[in-house]
Amino acid sequence: MPAKDYYDTLGVSKSASAGEIKKAYRKLALKYHPDHNKDDKSAETRFKEISEAYAVLSDSEKRKQYDTFGAEGFQNRFSQEDIFRGFDFGTIFKEFGFGGGRSENVFSHIFGGGPSGTGRTHFRAAGGSPFQGFQGHPMGIKGQDLVYELSVTLEDVAHGAQKLIVYDLGDGEQRISMKVPKGIRSGKKLRLTGKGKSGIQGGPPGDLFVQVNILGHDVFKRKDDDLYLKREIRFSEAVLGTEIEVPSIDRKLLKLKIPAGTQNGAKFRMKGYGLPSMGKDDHGDQFVEIRVTVPKKLNKEQKDLVKQIAESGL
Repeated sequence: MPAKDYYDTLGVSKSASAGEIKKAYRKLALKYHPDHNKDDKSAETRFKEISEAYAVLSDSEKRKQYDTFGAEGFQNRFSQEDIFRGFDFGTIFKEFGFGGGRSENVFSHIFGGGPSGTGRTHFRAAGGSPFQGFQGHPMGIKGQDLVYELSVTLEDVAHGAQKLIVYDLGDGEQRISMKVPKGIRSGKKLRLTGKGKSGIQGGPPGDLFVQVNILGHDVFKRKDDDLYLKREIRFSEAVLGTEIEVPSIDRKLLKLKIPAGTQNGAKFRMKGYGLPSMGKDDHGDQFVEIRVTVPKKLNKEQKDLVKQIAESGL
């Protein structure tokens, strides 16, 4: 099933304000409300879609999660129960002018549930299609999921690291020690089950998603599991050949032989000295790019030598 673009469903931009989102939903709800389209299944389906989109985008925290994970990622993490949790149909109907009788119970007909005494509908997943199998019985509600951004160094990626995460749950500070796996990629999200906000009415706690951001490095640049760095050599060393020392991410100094006649921009591969592959017993490689330096100033003796070399045809 293709991912649902809630902004497109309501016909608003991703930068739309809360007021613009509300206005768009009201306009569409008036158009597709079942009371105005009796026995029209296509209108009922459209009403379901816009209500789902509004349930997410009208809630600042759900909207943040949707924008963070993207449409597909959001729908992989949030069930219909999560999406409609706390969505106050009764208040919305009254505000939009849908009053009394069938209007207040429309979601009982469409979604297979009914409003509770507070006007809020609680859903319990029971399988089937996204809008079927939800019962209108109050139950424990799962706590809110949270996202925590964690910055790590390239050395952390190479060796793995134990990090202390400190975040606020609203009712107190939470401190968790977690392991950053070797070889992790920037942007990867690690899920800590049950470490989000507490559940309501005995429901389970939410989850904590730790999004990893890898900091830049002074020496190395990463591409997949490979590492790249640059080293300078003199013109004479490029012509005659030499041996240089090259650092590794493991803080070792490696010997690299530069053959005679090496050209500017040449790359040398050092097999197995890259980053570990996440979840695998394997490593990437390290690539050294050679830059041949040309002196900006020469003394008289050096100029004479260069002239002699030029006259020899080199």
